[in-house]
Amino acid sequence: MKFLLGVIVGILICFLFFYFGGGKTVKKFGEGLTDTGKRMEILEETIRKEKEEVEKGVEKGVKKKIFKEEKEIQKRSQ
Repeated sequence: MKFLLGVIVGILICFLFFYFGGGKTVKKFGEGLTDTGKRMEILEETIRKEKEEVEKGVEKGVKKKIFKEEKEIQKRSQ
């Protein structure tokens, strides 16, 4: 019963594939995915660069804050 159902579903999928254009449709779909992939790579690269810039800014801010706190502690101890 399951085998027969699998064969029927396979035939239906094959029919729909040819009905909607077959190889041409797959080619169009693939080109669209390629364009989307290129855009995603650009976005990932941009996000990675911005993340690094933010991390550098945070590190500088933390270092400045620690330096100021150390100065305040030294002034208090004198």
